[in-house]
Amino acid sequence: MRLIFLIGVFTGLGFSSTSAGLLGKGKDILGSGVDIATGVAKSIPDYLEPRQIFDLGKQSLLGYPVEVVASAINSICSAAQNTNSIKSQVTPELSRMAFQLMTSCKNYSYPIDQADKMWSNPDFDPKKKTVLLATGWTTTINETGTIYAISKAYFCRGDVNFIAVDAANYVDTLYSWAALNTEEIGNFIGKGLSLLKGKVPSNKIHLIGHSLGAHIVGSAGRTYYDLTGEYIGRITGLDPAKPCFNEGEQLTGLSRGDALYVDIIHSNPGNLGKREPIGDSDFYPSGLDPLIKGCLHMICAHARAWEIYAESVYPGNEENFMSAKCNSQNKLIQGKCGELNVPMGYVDKHFNTKGNFFLEVNGNAPFGKKQGITIDESCGACVANKN
Repeated sequence: MRLIFLIGVFTGLGFSSTSAGLLGKGKDILGSGVDIATGVAKSIPDYLEPRQIFDLGKQSLLGYPVEVVASAINSICSAAQNTNSIKSQVTPELSRMAFQLMTSCKNYSYPIDQADKMWSNPDFDPKKKTVLLATGWTTTINETGTIYAISKAYFCRGDVNFIAVDAANYVDTLYSWAALNTEEIGNFIGKGLSLLKGKVPSNKIHLIGHSLGAHIVGSAGRTYYDLTGEYIGRITGLDPAKPCFNEGEQLTGLSRGDALYVDIIHSNPGNLGKREPIGDSDFYPSGLDPLIKGCLHMICAHARAWEIYAESVYPGNEENFMSAKCNSQNKLIQGKCGELNVPMGYVDKHFNTKGNFFLEVNGNAPFGKKQGITIDESCGACVANKN
């Protein structure tokens, strides 16, 4: 739920399920929000600091629901990029960012430019796959449910090297600053990963990113290829952020071609997350509805992508989220999409199956429909701490 801070800071208010209720006012609220955003965008001067974007948005959109604010951020950011009037307030410094090799018992931190030392750690096993996770805005290495949930699921499996990215404060700042930093942070990560060549095959590297983190790992994949001439095996985007990432504009987001295989889980399509297909395989649990089943507001829906993915990693859940290649959720419900035979999430057996996939999920955990098993909370715990 880390984007609570995002919306709260931008508008000066916190949002809850009542935000969704405001949608009952329909086109009046949405239309006026768009009009305000358009007016703000047109007023952008020749040179604009991100702090000014923050002030304009705060003053103009106070009290609007989250989806209106997200649209406004996108409009203002887009206009600023098109006029080349915006720059990142905080320039990332390589020395302040780190990889954190995580195990169930201990974590090891290494500066990204000294990644070769991490590959020599006895707890790093080059025979295993390497999974790297980058999270989104307002996330720190020690304060995120995303890292905890996904790492714990992988510890339960015990068959990968799990690495989290500590991007210092460069994605813990005003959204427009953080978005502008994604490409450079990804470049740093790609350079660090390139030091793995010769130790771990490229096709055994899997990058995962949520929200802005999805665009960061996309950049990392491109940099890795530029430096090694090889593609990373897989990149998974968990509801890649929409605001500020528009096709043909300054910021380059995650897309197919950034790895041998790119899969996307869209849990809040069209609002905080991207709606259009951008991967080799794009999965739409609950279809194109921005409020995935069980969520009453956009922040919940945006977070649901990583919650679903974490659930799919646990042993026994690999095929809990079966989808069908289809054109819409309505056709899926009507039984016009064929067999539910493509797993979403952890399983990567569908590299040759590409396109748009739809599926139904439960509104509460466990979210998977097929088996609905409960997760053993002791699974993945530190063995040294067991009696």
